[in-house]
Amino acid sequence: MMPEYGHALLCLALGVALLLSVYPLWGVARGDARMMASAGVFAWLLFICVAGAFFVLVHAFVVNDFTVAYVAGNSNTQLPVWYRVAATWGAHEGSLLLWVLLMSGWTLAVAVFSRRVPADIVARVLAVMGMVCAGFLAFILFTSGPFARTLPAFPVEGRDLNPLLQDPGLIFHPPLLYMGYVGFSVAFAFAIAALLSGRLDSAFTRFCPPVDAGGVGVPDAGHRARLGVGLLRAGLGRLVVLGPGGERLLYAVAGGHRPAALAGGHRTARRL
Repeated sequence: MMPEYGHALLCLALGVALLLSVYPLWGVARGDARMMASAGVFAWLLFICVAGAFFVLVHAFVVNDFTVAYVAGNSNTQLPVWYRVAATWGAHEGSLLLWVLLMSGWTLAVAVFSRRVPADIVARVLAVMGMVCAGFLAFILFTSGPFARTLPAFPVEGRDLNPLLQDPGLIFHPPLLYMGYVGFSVAFAFAIAALLSGRLDSAFTRFCPPVDAGGVGVPDAGHRARLGVGLLRAGLGRLVVLGPGGERLLYAVAGGHRPAALAGGHRTARRL
C-alpha cells in the first residue's frame, strides 16, 4: 500500500499547486490580505506532500520493494543501502520527483524568508512557483509515474543501478546540481511577479542576489564532486568529466547577466 500512498500524495500535491497558482492571485486582484497570506499555507502543504511522496519512494528502494517497476529497474538486493537511496534519483522518474521536491523546498523558502517583502509581491511570486510545480507534477503523474506497479507478477531480484552513479561523489552530484538549477526558478518567479505588477520593486532587487548566488554556487559544488570522481577514475573518469563544461556554461549564461540588471534595479529603486 505504501506506493499507493505515494501516488496519492503526488495527486494531492498537484491539487495544492493548482490552488497556490490561482487563489493568492485572486486575493491580489481583490486586495484581500487573508487570501494573499494563504500562499504561505499552500507552500507548506505542497512541500509536505511532495516530501512525503519522495520518502515513500526512498522507502521502497531501502526495503527492495520490487513490486514497484521503478525500483525493480534501478536497484537490486546486493547494492549497499546508500546506493539504494541514491538510486531514488538514478533514472528519469525519480530525478523528476527530486526536481519537484527541491522546487517545493525553494517555494517554501520564499514563503518563510520573505516576510519583509510586500504581501502582494510574495503572493504573485508563490503563485508563479506554484504554476511551475503544477506543470512538473502533472508531467510526472501523466507520463512518468515513479510508483507504477509490476503486479501481479514481480521479479525477485532487480536490475542494477547505473554504474556511473555507483560512486560516493556522484551520490551528491545530482541533488546539488538540481538545487542550484531549481533555485533560478525563484528569480524567474520574481521577474514574472514584477511584470504582473507593472513595477520593478526594490524587494525584487534585494531578494534576488542571494538566490542567484545559490543558483550559481550550489551547482558548482556538485560539479566539483563530479570532477573528483573523474580524477579518481583514469579511464571512465575522463568521460565523466566531459559533461560539466556545457552545463556550467548554461547556468553561467543564465545568471551572469543578472548583477548588472540588479545594480540598475537598485539605482531605479533608490530614485523612486
